[in-house]
Amino acid sequence: MLFSLGAAAQTFSVIHTFSDGQDGAYPYAGLVTDKKGNLYGAANQGGNLKGSCPPANNGCGTVFKLAPSKSGWKFQSIYVFRGGKDGQGPYGRVAFGPDGKLYGTTIEGGNQQPCPSGCGSVFRLKPPPTCHTKTCPWTETALYRFLGNTDGFYPTGDLTFDQAGNLYGTTFQGGSYGPGTVYELKKGSWAESVVWNFTGNSDGGNPYSGVIFDKAGNIYTSALAGGLNNGGAVLELSPSQSGWTETTLYDFYGTSGVLPFAGLLLNGSGNVIGATESGGPNASGGTVYELSPSGGNWNLTTLYNFTGQGEPGPWGKLTMDAAGNLCGTTQGYPGGGDWGTAFKLTLSNGVWTETILHRFTGGSDGGYPLSNLVLDSKGNLYGTTNLGGNGFGVVFQIAP
Repeated sequence: MLFSLGAAAQTFSVIHTFSDGQDGAYPYAGLVTDKKGNLYGAANQGGNLKGSCPPANNGCGTVFKLAPSKSGWKFQSIYVFRGGKDGQGPYGRVAFGPDGKLYGTTIEGGNQQPCPSGCGSVFRLKPPPTCHTKTCPWTETALYRFLGNTDGFYPTGDLTFDQAGNLYGTTFQGGSYGPGTVYELKKGSWAESVVWNFTGNSDGGNPYSGVIFDKAGNIYTSALAGGLNNGGAVLELSPSQSGWTETTLYDFYGTSGVLPFAGLLLNGSGNVIGATESGGPNASGGTVYELSPSGGNWNLTTLYNFTGQGEPGPWGKLTMDAAGNLCGTTQGYPGGGDWGTAFKLTLSNGVWTETILHRFTGGSDGGYPLSNLVLDSKGNLYGTTNLGGNGFGVVFQIAP
């Protein structure tokens, strides 16, 4: 569901500060929300298993839930990873499947060979049927453990379901040529097949953000490396009787932006919208772009050029509200005193204007956000920062 962001002043608050204990540490990916307004996310480390899960040996990560109440937000670690075949280091967002269960990936763990800390896994979390305490854990099932070869390894980015309930995602490395894959897990058996092997050439390489579908069943994704200009690429995969056909929609280069970390979204006109972490004309601040089909080709329009220094552009997927506004985060450049922002882009008379909703300080409010922003029915925005707070990141709310 889409809701509109108001134009009034925003109120920022921290609703959870990570302690590097049972709650976890370093929530990279951001959040999802359910119909009751509960928030779910994953922390890359922590979980009270210190000394485990090399190379950091700082715990194997957690999946958490934040539930609103009259007295504030109630935090619960619904699963603590144990490493090994159980998986470690959740990196992408969790997602609700058609069955109401949570699905996600760990970038390491699973099969321990040939990857030094494991090649990654895809997992499912099932809530307990009844719970009379605040600490009832969910039940985890590892649906697939990557083998570290042609099936791909190190899964990142959002998971996506097709209309039949099959699961799709991306691996950052592996495949037949090395720089990653788009993969499918068949519903029920969860057998893995590779939809696309990235070559590192015009199709790009090292996909980070996951995939999206359009109404016709075409897949869209972006890749950080490769492309004709070695600045990354956006591509479309179309189903056919003989398999999937790849079309490169755009190859990035310096002034158009480079390193398209952020996931893609489709607007009502069928245009693809995304963001680059760096590049653009303004001191490598990154861009927000739109790709539009025209006469069998795709044309890129730069909607906004960020003005930050270093490499402060968005990592997380942008969110579009019902009015067509775009919101997201820039991760900033802490070495240069920039701890990132939460922003909104508004279109008026053909020009996109940026409003800074919050500028992070790296202190108790958090810093270095790598996440998306999620929007609830009341117009509140929620996200995570990877650092700040007590040093291990926070979950924040921006209220209209």
